[in-house]
Amino acid sequence: MPVPLLPSLTSQLEVLREGSAMRIRGRVAAVSGGNIEIEGMTAPVGAICEIRMASGETCNARLIGFQGARPILAPLAFPDGVAAGDEVELITTKARIAVGPGLRGRVLNALGEPVDGSPLPTGLRMAELERDCPESLQRPAISQPLETGIRAIDAFLTCGQGQRLGIFAGSGVGKSTLLSMLVQGSQADTIVIGMVGERGREVREFIEHSLGPEGMQRSVIVVATSDQPAALRVQAAWSATAIAEALRDTGQNVLLLIDSVTRFALAQREIGLAAGEPPTTRGYPPSVFAMLPRLVERAGTTEEGSITAFYSVLVEGDDTNEPIADTLRGLLDGHIVLDRQLAAEAHWPAIDVLSSLSRLQARIVAPEARAAAEQLRHSMAEYRRNADLIAIGAYKGGTNPKLDQAIAIREPLQKLLCQSTDERWTLLQTQQELLRLAASLAATPPPAASAS
Repeated sequence: MPVPLLPSLTSQLEVLREGSAMRIRGRVAAVSGGNIEIEGMTAPVGAICEIRMASGETCNARLIGFQGARPILAPLAFPDGVAAGDEVELITTKARIAVGPGLRGRVLNALGEPVDGSPLPTGLRMAELERDCPESLQRPAISQPLETGIRAIDAFLTCGQGQRLGIFAGSGVGKSTLLSMLVQGSQADTIVIGMVGERGREVREFIEHSLGPEGMQRSVIVVATSDQPAALRVQAAWSATAIAEALRDTGQNVLLLIDSVTRFALAQREIGLAAGEPPTTRGYPPSVFAMLPRLVERAGTTEEGSITAFYSVLVEGDDTNEPIADTLRGLLDGHIVLDRQLAAEAHWPAIDVLSSLSRLQARIVAPEARAAAEQLRHSMAEYRRNADLIAIGAYKGGTNPKLDQAIAIREPLQKLLCQSTDERWTLLQTQQELLRLAASLAATPPPAASAS
């Protein structure tokens, strides 16, 4: 019979320090817009309280602000049956989640509870959901590339270990497929996936078809589906980030995927408006734009390890300048834009290389690879500028040598950029092909100009 393990002395002392010698209790005063106002007690913002209903059921809620002197709670479950006068008790002043390497291969909800039918492993420790970002001078410079296995990214948008990028896409353009390719092709030690506001059926499909058994073994998934309360959808992003931070602190290079940060912002908008915040740009309250940098700045490098983060951004009406997309583009270290027209042409992944950017590529790739990427970018831009003339047959070969080269290189370049979901290339293979294409571009002889 296995010997039960006792909690460590350190964890017990931490519980005692955070505990209270008093029971702090109040009662429900009002329910407004899904939020709950209480009276007779107070607590700090971020505290977790328990609501005890007359039926005997309980509901946890998070304190998000104050209406005058009354604390406002955002329930972490739908508060069916809550009535005025129900008892409320403070549980903890700071939300925490169990973290550690033992979570690899597990599927959790936003509270850190397992939803895959197995109990949590032993050896985990409790960590705060919201902790301070690393100080600026404590972040080592990003110098090592992260191999993603996706040719379009490794060739033209090379990502570094500890870099933070956004994947900007409308609905149905291949965003989730690109994330699954990142999971399968990345060389990160552990992958943490935060599925925020996803459709319920997509969770199992992503695990079984996109991840597969091999990908699942080195992944941790945190799920809050679209039917769950807004507070849980917000907390799912914090929980995934806290788990990634704990793994980074053990010396690992972690890949963090949040799908999607737009639904995180929409959930916070729902909470903020119900709490009485004034709507600003497109109805988003100020708290949304205050939370976004706090979320993304927690990723990056430290002396112990790194978190390379990809945040998917669901743009409304394919408008990459809408408020959330525009804010994140300024906060992140690069952006990958998926184009609906490319998707319609069966160009997968539908990455618009010319509209995308990795701010650190010049620093983490060899000069010859950087020069080759820039040369091929120029050719793609030249072809795009003259695409209409080429399509209607108005362009005559030999008129523009740069355009002649762009036309000659277009087909092999498209083969490099298109990739099936189960195809994997190493970073070295991709860069060698990039150099080969650049060399063939330079060697392309101009066609003879036709006589008029």
